[in-house]
Amino acid sequence: MAAPSTHQWFKSSYSGGSGTECVECARTQDGALIRDSKNQSGSSLTVRRQAWRAFTNALQDRRISQP
Repeated sequence: MAAPSTHQWFKSSYSGGSGTECVECARTQDGALIRDSKNQSGSSLTVRRQAWRAFTNALQDRRISQP
């Protein structure tokens, strides 16, 4: 079993409302982590700061549409 995470995780506002499509994110010094909220002890995706900023800016500018 993986050790408990020390990061401050938050649920993405872009997660589905049905409880089956939940994504959690955590900010790190170098960027962000992304994981499936239903598998909190599983692996997470690491995204570097510049890529995370470009992604969130694209969402805010609506260059990426949400489902």
